[in-house]
Amino acid sequence: MNILLAVISDILLAAGGLFVIAGTIGILRFPDFFTRMHAAGITDTAGIGLIVAGLALQASWGAPLVKLFLTLMFLLITSPTSSHALAKAAIHGGLSPTPANKETKPSK
Repeated sequence: MNILLAVISDILLAAGGLFVIAGTIGILRFPDFFTRMHAAGITDTAGIGLIVAGLALQASWGAPLVKLFLTLMFLLITSPTSSHALAKAAIHGGLSPTPANKETKPSK
C-alpha cells in the first residue's frame, strides 16, 4: 500500500509541477494583461492544489497534515481573490479587456 501511495503522490506532484510550468509559459507567451493574469491565476490555483494534495499523501497524520490543509485553504481563498482584485484595478485604471488589434467597424 505504501508503494501505491508513493506513486499516486508522485503523479500529483508531477501534474502540479506541469500546471505551474504551463502557467509560466502562459505568462510569457500571452499577448495582453488579462490573458496573462488568467493563465497565472488558474494554473497557480490548480498547480498548488495538486502539489499540496501530493504532499498530503506523504505526510503523516497530525500537525504536518493540518498545516498542509490550512495552507491549501489559504491559497484557494487568496489566489482567486488577488486575481479578481488585479483585474478590477486594471479596469479601473483604464485598461480595456478587449484585444488591442481588434478593429471596430462603425455601424451603418
